[in-house]
Amino acid sequence: SLPAKLINGGIAGLIGVTCVFPIDLAKTRLQNQQNGQRIYTSLSDCLIKTIRSEGYFGMYRGAAVNLTLVTPEKAIKLAANDFFRHHLSKDGKKLTLLREMLAGCGAGTCQVIVTTPMEMLKIQLQDAGRLAAQKKLMAAQNQIPSSPAAAAGPAVEKRTTATQITRELLRSKGIAGLYKGLGATLLRDVPFSIVYFPLFANLNKLGQKDPNVKAPFYVSFLSGCVAGSTAAVAVNPCDVIKTRLQSLQRGVNEDTYSGILDCTKKIWQKEGPTAFFKGAYCRALVIAPLFGIAQVVYFVGIAEFLLDLLPKRQA
Repeated sequence: SLPAKLINGGIAGLIGVTCVFPIDLAKTRLQNQQNGQRIYTSLSDCLIKTIRSEGYFGMYRGAAVNLTLVTPEKAIKLAANDFFRHHLSKDGKKLTLLREMLAGCGAGTCQVIVTTPMEMLKIQLQDAGRLAAQKKLMAAQNQIPSSPAAAAGPAVEKRTTATQITRELLRSKGIAGLYKGLGATLLRDVPFSIVYFPLFANLNKLGQKDPNVKAPFYVSFLSGCVAGSTAAVAVNPCDVIKTRLQSLQRGVNEDTYSGILDCTKKIWQKEGPTAFFKGAYCRALVIAPLFGIAQVVYFVGIAEFLLDLLPKRQA
């Protein structure tokens, strides 16, 4: 049923995000670094420095936004894919690869309604620590002019919240402010879904002994991991562009971008083609278990189990 699908998708998203969020934070910070302004050298270096400067919970900066919105996002993504697959199938026959890709395209298009504002807010919170660390480093190297306030002592970083950012964006730019980078998000999520869903479906079928029986949970998990990591690396250049475009604050001497083409051109010219794969292994490490867990929860059907218990308890 649709309610069960939405609940399964939501539970899957909550579990997955909680497990992999620190790696996602490192991915955002690594992708936003520009040449000459590098604070972190690798995933492990980023996490270590984050813990030292911001504490353990610094790795979960922006997690509240993700945990709040990931439920509708994953629910829409998984349920929409099922919806399109159902309507594209003819008399219950096996879908062709093209129709599987069209179903994935539909799912990716639907999810950006929630994904874009979620990613927009999350990126601001995740990248704030990198910008603060950059300012401290440059101050220590005497690369920025001192001020009377700086001479009085180190300033305490004022942490903004997702609510404050949302209010400011709505006040200054309206609802469009929350949807900055919508085109780049579509450019990432639609190809991702086109690759992910058909690949997962075909890998998962390999573990089915009977077409009418669900594959074992470990097959769904491994299929989700392989399909997720493959799709994640394939669309990483789009993810780098999206991250750069959605970042409202810039570090010292960092480029600003007017759109997708401008961002692509500047990254290519100033940082080289390898810059489009910044954070690719982090993204693969995030997406693989995230979608592996999501598919297990979704296919095992926790919601069906919970909904079945409800009438029994009432009785």
